[in-house]
Amino acid sequence: MAKQTQTPIKEQDPEDRIKNFEEVCLGYTKEGAIEEASRCLQCKKPLCVEGCPVNINIPKFIKLLKEGKFDDSVKVIKETNNLPGVCGRVCPQEEQCEKMCILGKKYEPVNIGKLERFAADYEADLKIPKVKKNNKKIAIIGSGPAGLTCAADLALKGYNVTIFEALHDFGGVLRYGIPEFRMPKKIVEKEIGYIQGLGVKLIKDTVVGKLYDIEELAKKFDAVFIAAGAGLPYFMDIPGETVNGVYSANEYLVRVNLMHANQFPQYNTPIKRADKVIVVGGGNVAMDAARTAKRLGADVTVVYRRTENEMPARAEEVKHAKEEGIHFMMLTLPIRILGKEKVEGVECIQMKLGGEDESGRKRPEPIESSEFTIDCDQVIIAIGQGPNPLIAKTSKLEHGFKSNIVVDENMKTSMEGVYAAGDITSGAATVIKAMGDAKKAANTIDDYLKNKGKDTTEK
Repeated sequence: MAKQTQTPIKEQDPEDRIKNFEEVCLGYTKEGAIEEASRCLQCKKPLCVEGCPVNINIPKFIKLLKEGKFDDSVKVIKETNNLPGVCGRVCPQEEQCEKMCILGKKYEPVNIGKLERFAADYEADLKIPKVKKNNKKIAIIGSGPAGLTCAADLALKGYNVTIFEALHDFGGVLRYGIPEFRMPKKIVEKEIGYIQGLGVKLIKDTVVGKLYDIEELAKKFDAVFIAAGAGLPYFMDIPGETVNGVYSANEYLVRVNLMHANQFPQYNTPIKRADKVIVVGGGNVAMDAARTAKRLGADVTVVYRRTENEMPARAEEVKHAKEEGIHFMMLTLPIRILGKEKVEGVECIQMKLGGEDESGRKRPEPIESSEFTIDCDQVIIAIGQGPNPLIAKTSKLEHGFKSNIVVDENMKTSMEGVYAAGDITSGAATVIKAMGDAKKAANTIDDYLKNKGKDTTEK
């Protein structure tokens, strides 16, 4: 009979980790990984695979872990996922593969995410396959999860791939948006190193839409894939949002990541350190911002207009935030930021839940005459983000009202030979969804180039 509960995994003590930017979860030991892998039922019809957006052969890689064949295990993962170290850390497995785990119907599901992380981390030496290259060239815009995934898949198919990155280093949200304590940069470097080893060329400091445009790239390359992400922050459009001391979560997290706070704690980040911070929002980005502010010495409160049950953040991230002493105020909506020269507080109104909205969650409604004030000296807005309009609006690409690029079910855009996936098509979503769509795009591009010029009409 399978063990009913997951094998415990070590984490930094909350009192210690709020003073550093080192990774919170320490990962499984060899013994722990084997013990947890032994819980897998090895189902004949593994629903967990169906729950994985990139269709990793989960039972096979876990079986190899159980047998102590760690190198073989990561090879199986990399058959369909070229970023296992990333996915093992930030993918919402509890809503995907682990949600489908048969063992989880009665007991705790197998800890698939942490086992994937162990397999990836155990791979000390990157084993890069040799691939014979063809004469086709593909341009990829953006080096985040979607761009890296598509690049790797196409490189493995023999294409000559070039990635154009606007910023001065590669990784997109993995490098600039996710804090070090949740996504160590050495893991990002390792994953990028593997992709470079496949022959992918990476060019940084290149803003497509300014230095190049899509039409120009489409003439120089056989196909173009757009994976520029969703880096445009949304604001609440309330009085006081332009006061000094108000940040978007995007800007806040990028600034901290740029300064490598874990490596240089003796230097101030280019952010004024605050005593009392209010973070507005209930997603993973809000948790990242709140936990980062805590590590910079602030007393932090997260305010959210619904209840904890409706929060989109991963349960693990909320749990970690609470352990670290972050406060939560539910059913609370900011309506004005106070202060003339700098932030002095936030005026809020209490909310109640009404009927369901289009997302299926109960709609928050204000309670009349329930306004109150919270004192603070910094506010971080984390209510979502969308695609930067630069690419969509400087090209002939069809785009939606929020500048998301419109694609069909095969990730093809309105322009011949141009494809897109990730947050620039869907708005802010998960890393693994972006990767799943990027894999679909890679297959579509491969089919397109193999059939280009052929008469595919039925005889």
